[in-house]
Amino acid sequence: MVKTLIVTAAACAAASAVAAPAAALYSPDKHIAVTVREADGKLTYAIARDGKPVLLASDLGLQLAGADLTNELSVVATTPSHAVEDHYQMAVGKRKDITYRANEQSWTLQNTKQQKMDIVFRVSNDGVAFRYVVAEPSLPLKKLVQEHTTFAFAASAKAWLQPMSVAQTGWSNSNPSYEEHYQKEIAVGTKSPTEAGWVFPALFRSGANWVAISEANMDGSWQASRLAQDSSGGKYSIGNPMAAEVFTNQGLMAEVEGTLTSPWRVLALGSLATVTNSTLGTDLAAPAIAFDPSLVKPGHASWSWAILKDDSIVYDVQKRFVDYAADMHWDYTLIDVNWDRNIGYDKIKQLADYAASKNVGLILWYNSSGAWNKTEYTPKSQLLTHEQRVQEFKRLREIGIKGLKIDFFGGDGQSMIAYYTDILRDAADAGLLINFHGSTLPRGWTRTWPNLMTMEAIRGFEYTTFEQKDQDAMPSHAAMLPFTRNLFDPMDFTPMVFGDIPNIKRASTNGFELATSVLYLSGIQHFAETPDGMATVPDYVKGFLRELPRSWDDSRFIDGYPGKYAVIARRAGNTWYIAGINGTDAEKTLTLDLSFVNGKQGVIFTDGAQARSFSQRAIAAGKKVAVTVKPHGGFVIQL
Repeated sequence: MVKTLIVTAAACAAASAVAAPAAALYSPDKHIAVTVREADGKLTYAIARDGKPVLLASDLGLQLAGADLTNELSVVATTPSHAVEDHYQMAVGKRKDITYRANEQSWTLQNTKQQKMDIVFRVSNDGVAFRYVVAEPSLPLKKLVQEHTTFAFAASAKAWLQPMSVAQTGWSNSNPSYEEHYQKEIAVGTKSPTEAGWVFPALFRSGANWVAISEANMDGSWQASRLAQDSSGGKYSIGNPMAAEVFTNQGLMAEVEGTLTSPWRVLALGSLATVTNSTLGTDLAAPAIAFDPSLVKPGHASWSWAILKDDSIVYDVQKRFVDYAADMHWDYTLIDVNWDRNIGYDKIKQLADYAASKNVGLILWYNSSGAWNKTEYTPKSQLLTHEQRVQEFKRLREIGIKGLKIDFFGGDGQSMIAYYTDILRDAADAGLLINFHGSTLPRGWTRTWPNLMTMEAIRGFEYTTFEQKDQDAMPSHAAMLPFTRNLFDPMDFTPMVFGDIPNIKRASTNGFELATSVLYLSGIQHFAETPDGMATVPDYVKGFLRELPRSWDDSRFIDGYPGKYAVIARRAGNTWYIAGINGTDAEKTLTLDLSFVNGKQGVIFTDGAQARSFSQRAIAAGKKVAVTVKPHGGFVIQL
């Protein structure tokens, strides 16, 4: 028996004008339609845009210990479709003031044991989200065995995906940490090269439509998910963390007493511009906790370790980098590994006082790990319990420290996700800013936790200083990031270097490097360049970087293609900054439509005639602005 569930969308009378099935939940603008269907005791959903399939019939369901909510299901209730609207502000991200609108509907399903589960769908103009809610009273303890959600694409679709690294591999057993290169424009159904699967966000192109799949609203009760290794026939399924991805002796999968609520499964979809402009990753996140807004200070930071590594973490060098930050009008200096051994708390207090006199705040590095890896950098194992954190955070606030960079997490198991949220909560109580490294994907946490400035979760700049192959791959890799890793969440790539990298031949131009200062979103942008490297650039570049905004009021996609090139515009106040990079080996001439800037005059900073040089010239916004970008080159337009 097959039964299609009839859904009445808001403003249903207008639906007759749309060439889409009547049994669908529509987006407010009626372009996106989700059809939910019961067939032989199973529930599936499909997504169309403007009447054309985007996602084929895909599975829904949960397997719990003691409750099979995937088979022999029947629909026992549906709610009327209703409008959902939310307004919120973000200190960190592509847009400050955000409005989310969607149509929502819920289905209640029951198995043969009369055990029930709700599935809630929301459809907005830029995508689809859904989640599971199990409040079944016959199961006081609800233990997840497997989520059976799938995402089925047509065989002609293409994918841009990052493999998940295998737990307990890599340097000092520090994987997984979302630090692999993307596989670009591969056939759907391609098997992941690792048993761990593919990371979120996962990007697809199906016909004229792009789809970015991720998740949001991680509260520590559920493990972080991914796409499983096998996607035969173009059907991708939710994958689980590997067994080792847990806080020592704690849980892997969701297990709660009371109501079990999954994260939102998020699919941004539409044109590449629609997907790139989307804020669904934070729209579906939990609202912000109470946090003193005067302490939420996005900014720019100097950082010695990027180029100079471990030997630079000594008092005199760090004082020099404080002076460097002050000269560049930057807000912070990050002091990395082993500061407790090489400098010590007393001297750090002296340095914090000196930095404060220069209007610079200090951020200190910590090793998150207990027994889950073999890393030896310190301070280590000082943040494992609530009691430890309260004591350490109080000490840091008394010293005058503004925030922490916390590294080397153990993966995506439920207990490890809870560890992140516990740290964020205790740091918020202490008024400290947080940057997670060697970490998972944020999944909208910067909305919920205003003190979370950024997270790594990317094969960032540091890898390009280790091996030439990573440097050579960087331009194309960088051109992936606005469409994937940096799509919804801040990313601590630690960009921008104009001088030499020891033992490495740089693959990018100076114009490319400057563009990343605008292109990449991070609540605190930790710049890799040293004082010596910065001394080589023209005064107008230094002036640009001194005045570069710390946060953005708006952003919009201008042009690009994942892995090849990207042009993004960002606004702070009345000034627009348009940044572009060319990740290919060939010169590229772009015709940019900048008519939205209303004819403003400005300047373009780009590559000069000589290697590692800059040029600048006047420019006026218009419907057609031609910009020629060198291979591995870039530009910034300020209007």
